[in-house]
Amino acid sequence: MAYIVPSRLETLEDRALYTSSRLVELPCLDCRARVKVRKNSEHHTSIQWTQEAVAECATFAKLSHEEGGRPIHSGCPRLVASIEEAVRDGAVSVGSPDE
Repeated sequence: MAYIVPSRLETLEDRALYTSSRLVELPCLDCRARVKVRKNSEHHTSIQWTQEAVAECATFAKLSHEEGGRPIHSGCPRLVASIEEAVRDGAVSVGSPDE
């Protein structure tokens, strides 16, 4: 439960900027799990996973059955490849909208 509820307009705008602005819904080209993606730079990618996408990810399913389970901060190389292809195709832009 949130104990601080933002009310200032500037705070709400910042929250929208960092959590939902410019996110593009993108399916993994392998398992079709759908995530939201933003490429802030060539080296920085924001990915928002839903519970459904985590459940659909074939890589995560495989890792979860290994001893110790899936490391919580592990990524999916197949999704990374899908994002890179979407950038090459122009479906996901890199950088801020004014760049």
